[in-house]
Amino acid sequence: MLDVLRRIVQEVNTARDFNQVLTIVVDKIKKSLPVDAASFYLTDRENNQLVLRKTDGLNDDAAENIRFPIDEGLVGYVVSTAETLNIPSAKLDSRYKYLPNIGEDKYNAFLGVPVIYQRKVLGVLVVQRTEETRFREESVAFLITLSSQLAGAIAHWRLYNDTNAGPDQEHHSEKYFSCIAGAPGVAIGTAYVVYSSSDFDAVPDRKITDIDFEINVFKEAVEKVCEELKQMRERLADILLSEDHALFDAYVLLARSETLVNGTIERIRKGNWAQAALRDTIREHTIKFDKIQDEYMRERADDIREIGLRIFRKLHSEKSPAIKYPKRTILVGEEIGATQLAEVPSKRIAGIISARGSNSSHVAILARAMGIPAVMGASNVSLGWMDQCEVIADGYQGRIYVQPPAIVKTEYSRLIKEESLLKKELRGLRNLPAETSDGFKVALMVNSGLLADEAISHSETEDGVGLYRTEFLFMVRESFPSESEQQEMYHKILKAYAPMSVNIRTIDVGGDKPLPYLPVAEDNPSLGWRGIRVALDHPDILVTQIKALLKASLGLNNMNIMFPMLSNLDELDEAQALYENALYEVKLKHPDIATPKVGVMIEVPSAMLLAESFAKRVDFLSIGSNDLTQYLLAVDRNNPRVAKLYDTLNPAVLRGIKLVVDAGVKQAKPVCVCGEMAGDPIAALLLVAMGVGSLSMANSNIARVKWVIRSFSYKKARYLLEQVLVQEHCHQVRSIMYHAFEEAGLASLLHSGK
Repeated sequence: MLDVLRRIVQEVNTARDFNQVLTIVVDKIKKSLPVDAASFYLTDRENNQLVLRKTDGLNDDAAENIRFPIDEGLVGYVVSTAETLNIPSAKLDSRYKYLPNIGEDKYNAFLGVPVIYQRKVLGVLVVQRTEETRFREESVAFLITLSSQLAGAIAHWRLYNDTNAGPDQEHHSEKYFSCIAGAPGVAIGTAYVVYSSSDFDAVPDRKITDIDFEINVFKEAVEKVCEELKQMRERLADILLSEDHALFDAYVLLARSETLVNGTIERIRKGNWAQAALRDTIREHTIKFDKIQDEYMRERADDIREIGLRIFRKLHSEKSPAIKYPKRTILVGEEIGATQLAEVPSKRIAGIISARGSNSSHVAILARAMGIPAVMGASNVSLGWMDQCEVIADGYQGRIYVQPPAIVKTEYSRLIKEESLLKKELRGLRNLPAETSDGFKVALMVNSGLLADEAISHSETEDGVGLYRTEFLFMVRESFPSESEQQEMYHKILKAYAPMSVNIRTIDVGGDKPLPYLPVAEDNPSLGWRGIRVALDHPDILVTQIKALLKASLGLNNMNIMFPMLSNLDELDEAQALYENALYEVKLKHPDIATPKVGVMIEVPSAMLLAESFAKRVDFLSIGSNDLTQYLLAVDRNNPRVAKLYDTLNPAVLRGIKLVVDAGVKQAKPVCVCGEMAGDPIAALLLVAMGVGSLSMANSNIARVKWVIRSFSYKKARYLLEQVLVQEHCHQVRSIMYHAFEEAGLASLLHSGK
């Protein structure tokens, strides 16, 4: 059964439309289980109905028009309870609803399994038998497993079907893909899908005009692969047995086979480019071989795919005509990198959609710094079909609209105009202090570490850098940077901001920030070898970095150092001992170097509860709101399935942060908050009310936060905080803050929460 499940899912993943998905599912269920009928009922929430969309065993002609209320019948019961129903005789059940003319009178046994995606019942898989009997546990388990595996694909293709319903799409205004908000803002533009040479299935369809050019490029790629295979055979001539040489000859024959070459060329002649044409040819033959029962023959599917990938890589590396990026490009990919982003002309990049990552991913951080809207975690979307489509990327709510209806496009266009006007209005705040109406001043600092040196001068801040991420210097190299290389880079940063202070975080790798030359495979990297744990296990790395930082600050004296991801005081003691030794050694040669302030980042619950003990031992505390929220709520912020649970306005997060701030106040140590929370206007006001003296955020958020701070008195902010801290639900917190913002004339800043 596991093998059957794998094959069904594989075929569904190659489907080209929703109808084909349902046909595959119903057909495979009928053939795989001892049943007489298999059907799929779709929930139509807009009309509060159930629709019989596909069947094998009922009357097809009558089934096309079958609709009934969503709460009626056995299928309706499965939807309302979201539970499996297995009964021996449907007609004897009081919940049974007779549907005339579809031919189910002869069936007795009934098994219905809900298809659930993100807590919503999308439809019901139903199988029936003529005899009166309960379905065996094996059949129930099979259908439940299949339902869970197909839920994402059905959700995707159902939405795809809706967004391509035609020009009259007004009733589809709520049809969107729900993902993760990566960088604030809204972008309307044309999707351009990028992919890697190893990502065969992510290739989009793309129309071509020069068919002969594509055919020639494909043929050249085939011949280059054949030549490489022959060279491999010759290199291994002295190692392989003579009969093993035939393997390479077979690969050459396979690469030049009529089915592969002619099948691909035929698809190219129909207007698809070579990469997608090859993709479809390989898929077709892989599925055919995979259906064969003989294990040896089925393994030939791997050979076909391997040859196809080799040809594909050649096509990928070939020089195509210069890429013509759309005027307003929405860059789409499985995992958008900084290099892919850099390839798009800056005047043409409008937004980013990435299947992987979160709002704290590197590309999301870069997008915020550049002021580009980004949607992350779009793993529930098959990206290829978006290519060249009109797309809306809502970086506030993490939504994607493909081929948006006119009403949606009009509303978002209005929002973009409001955003533009708001930015012009905010420019007037550039030279004004971040100060409440009754005189409480807050330092607004920037997060840095990704931007090129020349971008630093565009900073909105007059208060310096609250978080400089040093790990990116390590991540873009193939080996650890030397002390002199680090010193040179740190000196540039410190000099660029002097005399403003720069809080530099020591190396923070591991988890979602692995080093290519220090690979670590862990089942749970977020709770694994990361942050200060890596640094303390490799004290030579940490000491080298501290020495480089100290030497870089010579003559500038604007650097503070902070240690990340501490979970206990022993780690702090070890880190401080290494720091003191490094400081002693550097001062022997450079006695004029000023002793920097040393702080810790509060990012895990244990450090939060020990905040006062930490505050006694260091000069300042810095709250890393991204990780602290993740660990307090036990939510992987990179996982789109639980992304909605990640909320910095959760009462538990607010109360936890107040514990840290109170500890800092008690020990007379300043507290800074860095991370996404600091740049959220609502959260920023609450942090100020707690007594946080400095907030560190992306450049693009500083003006918004400054506007909020200047629009309230500290007394009013404290009043709102008192109201918020006694609440039990996130929505209650938001309701209070929304009302206050609207009263203060700040409604335009609430897009991110609606």
